[in-house]
Amino acid sequence: MTDIVPIRRALISVSDKAGLVAFAGALAARGVEILSTGGSAKALRDAGIAVKEVSEHTGFPEILDGRVKTLVPQIHGGILARRDLPEHLAQMEAHGIAPIDLVVSNLYPFEATLARGAGFDDCVENIDIGGPALTRAAAKNHDFVAIVTEPAQYEAVLGELAAHGGTTLALRRRLAGEAYARTAAYDAAIAAWLAGERGEAFPSRITLSGTRRQTLRYGENPHQQAAFYVNGDRKGVATARQVQGKELSYNNLNDTDAAFECVAEFEAPTVVIVKHANPCGVATAADLSAAWDIALRCDPESAFGGIIAVNRTLDEATAAKVASIFSEVIIAPDATEAAIAAVARKKNLRLLLTGGLPDPAAAGMTYRSVAGGFLVQSRDAGRVERAGLKVVTKRQPTEAELDDLLFAFRVCKHVKSNAIIYAKDRATVGIGAGQMSRVNSSRIAAWKAEDAARKAGLAQSLAIGSVVASDAFFPFADGLEAAVAAGATAVIQPGGSMRDAEVIAAADAAGVAMVLTGMRHFRH
Repeated sequence: MTDIVPIRRALISVSDKAGLVAFAGALAARGVEILSTGGSAKALRDAGIAVKEVSEHTGFPEILDGRVKTLVPQIHGGILARRDLPEHLAQMEAHGIAPIDLVVSNLYPFEATLARGAGFDDCVENIDIGGPALTRAAAKNHDFVAIVTEPAQYEAVLGELAAHGGTTLALRRRLAGEAYARTAAYDAAIAAWLAGERGEAFPSRITLSGTRRQTLRYGENPHQQAAFYVNGDRKGVATARQVQGKELSYNNLNDTDAAFECVAEFEAPTVVIVKHANPCGVATAADLSAAWDIALRCDPESAFGGIIAVNRTLDEATAAKVASIFSEVIIAPDATEAAIAAVARKKNLRLLLTGGLPDPAAAGMTYRSVAGGFLVQSRDAGRVERAGLKVVTKRQPTEAELDDLLFAFRVCKHVKSNAIIYAKDRATVGIGAGQMSRVNSSRIAAWKAEDAARKAGLAQSLAIGSVVASDAFFPFADGLEAAVAAGATAVIQPGGSMRDAEVIAAADAAGVAMVLTGMRHFRH
């Protein structure tokens, strides 16, 4: 095994031709013989670079509409032969096989073809066979062969050629690992597509893949390592452009995602403030500036150091208000130049612009690790509309109460269970999250409504005259009774408890309206 391996012959067969001419030109200038196929050969020839067609090299033509081009012994023998074994060298000489020292192969654009909504046959034709075979062969024999799978790797190869006259073993091993990761991700995309085509949401084997965007300073805590990977085009933190501010942390990314998914639930101008993955203030108003004021009132203490999401283009007035308190991140579909300038006055405040909102009703999967495996489930894309509500009390909710009930239930979906939300005038006034008993969530939410009123200089709790939402059924009447005691006049909950009749009777006794959704929104 040799550390430095010179490149005398390279095989180039790529779909993504970015930077190809410059790279191949640099190889040719060093006397490297270039073998190539189809469109790659044409691109290089058109640029005046000497190219030898693979069919000329092998003496075997491309067949089956190009499905078979490089799947021949003259190619794979030249890649896979061990240069340190005399018997391999003898067999190469006996069969007229020339060694190949560099393979440049990026694959047919299957993922891009699928993403643009192509038909079944088109997707099949964009499943690469020769490319993955070349890539795996070169990666396996990385002791002697370098494998390049993306244009970003060209610079490293040329740098080593300039410094050493060949590639180092360290580089070849790194490129081999990246090559296998690429083919694994490619096969995973094809497998997932075929499973979807046959309507199988949970196939017998599943593989997750992603592209590392950044290595993070640490994870949830400083003693944990972390990185951020992206694997789709859903609008949000994975697709956002960071306009300014210091590097996002693991917790920033997690909280920002939670905030943006929540704000996307609402059509009118809405602001969501999140702290530790839970909303601590949500409000819909005529404009973002007004929505910010109302959302902040819900829990100004928790909003300190929070994440702010908006569902409209961020304007200067709102940006200035957010920047006036300590905030970690603002995420928005877009921002005006004046808003960007207002945020810029706080150099550590991150501003993320996504170009759009995620569809809250879109399909997709979520994943969570457990010891020895991971859990997979479909996204909680459920939405309750007015027509789906079932009134179960003697008193009907008013139109204003119905608006607030739907608002509160949408917020509830994004609050850790057990979740209780008090809302009034399409704004949260008290949030109880993550408690082990629902009655305690109700009490905490009521206390927060009282505390917010005190901070605002008001004489009575913000929960007076509010509605209350529960993410799951009330197992006993005590949770409902706590909400009534806090001042709620109407209730929205999924129903389904064996004590529903008892809870409904308690609502009737208190004179409050209750509607059932038939849909639970646990969030763990």
